[in-house]
Amino acid sequence: MNNVDTEQEQEELYEHHRIVVDKGQSLLRIDKFLGNRLENTSRNKIQTAAATDCIRVNDKPVKPSYKVKPGDVITIVFSHPPRDIELYADAIPLNIVYEDDQVIVINKPAGMVVHPAYGNYRNTLVNALVHHFHPHLGNAPLKSETLRPGLVHRIDKNTSGLMVVAKDEYSLSFLAKQFFDRTIERKYIALTWGTFEHDKGTITGYVGRNLKNRKIMDVFTDEKFGKHAVTHYTVLERLGPVTLLQCKLETGRTHQIRVHMKYIKHPLFNDAEYGGDAILKGTVYNKYKQFVQNCFDLLPRQALHAASLGFMHPITKKLLFFEAALPTDFDNALQKWRQYAD
Repeated sequence: MNNVDTEQEQEELYEHHRIVVDKGQSLLRIDKFLGNRLENTSRNKIQTAAATDCIRVNDKPVKPSYKVKPGDVITIVFSHPPRDIELYADAIPLNIVYEDDQVIVINKPAGMVVHPAYGNYRNTLVNALVHHFHPHLGNAPLKSETLRPGLVHRIDKNTSGLMVVAKDEYSLSFLAKQFFDRTIERKYIALTWGTFEHDKGTITGYVGRNLKNRKIMDVFTDEKFGKHAVTHYTVLERLGPVTLLQCKLETGRTHQIRVHMKYIKHPLFNDAEYGGDAILKGTVYNKYKQFVQNCFDLLPRQALHAASLGFMHPITKKLLFFEAALPTDFDNALQKWRQYAD
């Protein structure tokens, strides 16, 4: 049997397969070899992945005609997992930052789920994109796999900010490879509890599901429990009990910034899942407690915003860069903390 490992990151929505070829394998074109071994994967999808250097043998990209040999180590990056639920169009307004025939960049509001899942089928970003791409679909579900919005990454429901979505299979594979190679530039603005000793720092650790609560993540020192994750941060403003940071992602694990900040004892302001919705720093006076509660009311979610996004365009090969200002709820709370610090 071939050794096949499958990984699907919530943040990096692609499939990553690793296959070690049997010692007794005869010479065979790699597109046919993979077609025989990967379920729900068309030959066209395999060839598209090869055309965008997303199929590698022994760490080198190969063409569909490559002949598989015994002992080869094959790694494949695809753009999205097999379809598991029907997609419907929902007429939800979108904040479109950029759009052309290949990609669309969205400034997602906090509170919007990115992708439908069991128990939450409608009114997600994907449903809104289906309506945007196919406005005449009506109440019928999307039938063709090729017409699906191409999610390359996700951001959490209660995180705001920039996302790029592909419009065709080639663009999806091209962008997925950039995420896989870590050449996508993503920077977030975060408000955290506490004071940082240094102006810059890097957080590393294996991020995986919490062993007791599968709905949240945790940081481990053993790769057996999680996947390698790296977050770089820079202090932007010191505001007494809280600090405003810029965070740059080197990897894209689920809840990465949120769990990394908790790991170093600086949870995000008002992050209920990671302990930031309590008063962790400051005075014990009732007036201060009321001030913090007012800030919680202004920003009723974790203080995290995907502020900038940079990537290479799949057709023009030009570097595109986008920025999104802080949304009103985040900005209002930040202004309150600035007044407090002054």
